[in-house]
Amino acid sequence: MCAHVLVAEDDEMQAELIRRSLLLEGHTATVVHDGRAALEAARLHRPDLVVLDLMLPVLDGFGVCRELRRDDDVPVLMLTARNTEDDVLLGLELGADDYMTKPYSPRELMARIRTVLRRSGRAAERREDPVLRAAGLAVDPVRHEVRCEGRPVVCTPAEFEILLAMAGEPDRVFTRHQLLHRTRGLDRASTERAIDVHIMNLRKKLEADPRRPVRLLTVFGVGYKLNSAAA
Repeated sequence: MCAHVLVAEDDEMQAELIRRSLLLEGHTATVVHDGRAALEAARLHRPDLVVLDLMLPVLDGFGVCRELRRDDDVPVLMLTARNTEDDVLLGLELGADDYMTKPYSPRELMARIRTVLRRSGRAAERREDPVLRAAGLAVDPVRHEVRCEGRPVVCTPAEFEILLAMAGEPDRVFTRHQLLHRTRGLDRASTERAIDVHIMNLRKKLEADPRRPVRLLTVFGVGYKLNSAAA
């Protein structure tokens, strides 16, 4: 069973850890960092589960949960560093399906997610195959493999993480900072300008004419996106 999970977590390192754990479990994920973005993403993506940090900026987790429950029964797993009984009870009263306090282990979080998904019965039987497919690419987060129109492509760890992010959300514009965060720890010399080098090298591997890319597009003044119309 493959579910789409919305992760609303303002700590970027925690959010990335959750995202990677979900991908390894065969799920897909959308990550946001504030409460208002969480509501917009929930309306856009119709996730099977929301992993919701309580202490979000703009609109906190309680507010997000309250708004979600107005017109949706999506399961909600709340995360928080606060462990007071009042917080737990309020979260559950607002409709949260489960509640975890920080710190937690990724294994325990994935076990809780599996339980909530199984209990809700909402997760679509999308596919057992966790491979992300977009723009003629197939990115396998489990086998750590990339194919372009069926042809195997050898990628560095940083290049793979960039493609994994983009294939998971085709047509989304990623800033250099966001892509740098995905590759941090894999390339110690990385700076935001190093992302330009990774994109240039990926274009050499994926584009028929790297000087006129159709897959990995530049959005001037913002960053890069994977063009879902390319094939």
